[in-house]
Amino acid sequence: MKGFVCKVCDYISLKGEAPHSCPVCGSPQTSFKREDDAIKIPQDPNNLNELEKKHVPVISLVKKCSFIQEECQDVHVKMGQIQHPMKPEHYIMHIDFYINKEFISRVKLTPDKLNPAAALHIKAEGGKLTVVELCNLHGAWISEVNL
Repeated sequence: MKGFVCKVCDYISLKGEAPHSCPVCGSPQTSFKREDDAIKIPQDPNNLNELEKKHVPVISLVKKCSFIQEECQDVHVKMGQIQHPMKPEHYIMHIDFYINKEFISRVKLTPDKLNPAAALHIKAEGGKLTVVELCNLHGAWISEVNL
């Protein structure tokens, strides 16, 4: 999948163009490079191979948040149907969240002490939630759900 990638922080624009500045690190538009394979997608979403089962984000929406009750839904994300390793030599570097292709948050992960998962409390109702994770060895992978 094509995308514009920030060469400073690895943020990927999903809008089909490079932003004026990176929403993650603030780098200028000149820091972006168009990449035809910026994001990996499964060849057959209904029949994932072992690599895809470890990398395609699994998204779970909880429509009623028990922590922040008003205008909140929880988003839980884990990396893969098979848990991705979190070793110094192979790990998930970060998880980026987008609503309707607009970046909303990044969760940075470190190996050994964290599991390859994240959760957010979001206000948005309706639209499409996109999650992009970055593996240090196998690149960025994407998953989407309707809110």
